[in-house]
Order: sequence, then structure tokens, then C-alpha cells
Amino acid sequence: MKIGMQELIIVLIVVVIIFGPTQIPKLTRMFGKSVKSFKDGMEETEEDVPEGKKAPKARKAESAAASHEEES
Repeated sequence: MKIGMQELIIVLIVVVIIFGPTQIPKLTRMFGKSVKSFKDGMEETEEDVPEGKKAPKARKAESAAASHEEES
């Protein structure tokens, strides 16, 4: 399902009406901090998982990244 330009504009208008134009910068900063925190938490979780317990895709991606670094 794709979100078109009209739907995006409607959502933005509703956000401005609900929160007001002065609160939007605060909301975007809060959202950015939340996303960064989530990504950091995911990285910590990946570091905590033992090598043998990782999913096959994760091991393949790591080995591909390691081989790419060795080539450089």
C-alpha cells in the first residue's frame, strides 16, 4: 500500500490542527530521538546475541561485510 501525495497532505493538515504549528518542531525532535534510541537498542541486542544463535541472514550479511572490508 502506497501513500500518495494527497493522503500525506491530509495527514499533515490534521497534525497541524491537532498539535498546532508551535508543537511540531518538538514532536519531530522527539520522534528523531525515539528512532535513534530504537536503532541503538537494536545494535546492542545484536551485539548481545551469541554468534551461533544469529539468524542465517544476519550471519551472511556480517560475513559479506567482513569480506568487503578485507578487500578494501
